[in-house]
Amino acid sequence: MSRALPKYNKRRVGLAGGAAAVALTGAVIAGTALAGESSEGGGADARTLAGPGTVSCPDVAPQLPAIPASAQAEVDRNLALLDQQITEANKRLVDTVGQGGPNFVQNAILGPLEDKRVATVNRIATAIGRTADRPAGLDSLAACTLDAQGDPAVPGQEETGGTETSAPPTGDAGDDAGAGGGDAGAGAGQDGDASGVGTISCPDVASQLPAIPASAQAEVDRNLALLDQQITEANKRLVDTVGQGGPNFVQNAILGPLEDKRVATVNRIATAIGRTADRPAGLDSLAACTLTK
Repeated sequence: MSRALPKYNKRRVGLAGGAAAVALTGAVIAGTALAGESSEGGGADARTLAGPGTVSCPDVAPQLPAIPASAQAEVDRNLALLDQQITEANKRLVDTVGQGGPNFVQNAILGPLEDKRVATVNRIATAIGRTADRPAGLDSLAACTLDAQGDPAVPGQEETGGTETSAPPTGDAGDDAGAGGGDAGAGAGQDGDASGVGTISCPDVASQLPAIPASAQAEVDRNLALLDQQITEANKRLVDTVGQGGPNFVQNAILGPLEDKRVATVNRIATAIGRTADRPAGLDSLAACTLTK
């Protein structure tokens, strides 16, 4: 299928790109903030610096093929959602100044943002694929980076040979944690205290699936195994991040990102089954997990 966008789509892409530019440049640069580079692939940890910087993400709209009329509205909604996600991530950079350790930006902002973008671009691909060839490779556009400000490190946070020694957060620093919305009850009251770390509890997806076509079995099995791996990693992070953040840290940095990953994974399961049978509906309702103390 041709990759050229129709005239209407080009106009829409320009609008979407403009909105993204406003989102990227509209972040307030605070005097003291978190910043850094993604640790994915490059080995550089996100660092707490004086300028929070802004989040930079690949533009999805120009990479789309011609969009069927039946999919246009859904694609537009999800492109707008991608812009909103960037705006919220930039706001979180400012709202979480002084929180967490050297990997806080990657773990609590860039990582969760990538998971949300994976789920969103998959919905775009699914919408197009209902009446045309499903675009491949959109997942590669999900990862974002931090365009950091080159300001001096905050006093008490020195960088030596690429390794940062972070001053412990004050008792008030973690109380302002926010993700642009209400906190899920699963993380309420959790402040990363060393006593009673707890474990992650998630709904069982396998038992809710319909009969799986033979052609989809291998892919479904891989993604079911991935769901288990995600829970294991989340439980490990509970232990590794003891003492970090404020009362909403577990929800914002562990439970929220885990739910985003599970949404993307169950959508892949539904897509695999839907290629040769009825696509199972409602699997997204199984994505949210809770913290059991």
